[in-house]
Amino acid sequence: MYEVTVEAGFSSGHYLRNYRGKCENPHGHNYKVRVTLRGKELDEAGLLLDFKLLKQVMRPVVEYLDHQMINDLPPFTGINPSAENLARYFFDETNKQLHEMTQGRVTVKDCTIYETDTTTATYYE
Repeated sequence: MYEVTVEAGFSSGHYLRNYRGKCENPHGHNYKVRVTLRGKELDEAGLLLDFKLLKQVMRPVVEYLDHQMINDLPPFTGINPSAENLARYFFDETNKQLHEMTQGRVTVKDCTIYETDTTTATYYE
């Protein structure tokens, strides 16, 4: 099995519903997202997926969230924009694009969201 990983960053605001504490108030983070892919076979060039292509796959999701109040964006109008839910959102959105691009040869292994340098949430299946 092969793995490749790419990181990207974005800045957004959010607040947590059904939460008691400071995070129930609007606030922001300089997020970092780390996406790791996996696959059993390499392409003709000997790559699982070109890092540049993975960055392109992640870009629409990053741009959708960057400099936004995440609570105002679907699907986060209905679910809390917690780090856990953001990790799953990146996982699902990236996996959809990869499936089309590689015909299922490459899938997302896991996705980690950094709210700060020392706090993370990871989603995987």
